[in-house]
Amino acid sequence: MLKIRLTRIGKKKNPFYRIVVCDSQAPRDGKFIERIGEYNVLHNPPLAKVDKERAVYWLSKGAQVSPAVKNIFTKQGVL
Repeated sequence: MLKIRLTRIGKKKNPFYRIVVCDSQAPRDGKFIERIGEYNVLHNPPLAKVDKERAVYWLSKGAQVSPAVKNIFTKQGVL
């Protein structure tokens, strides 16, 4: 099953996340299929960039969305 979720990059105490499409069995920071966005939690308000066309494509293919990414997508207007 495919999942759209966050993967963490960045230094210690300086989190930065990528929104990726991956297999549900893959580790959090492991192999992914495609990167479709970024999420920076340190900005006030948090800054999110999402490729809406690719997100809709993967959702149409049956990818499940994690709760955190669901919140980001609703704020960006994808869902």
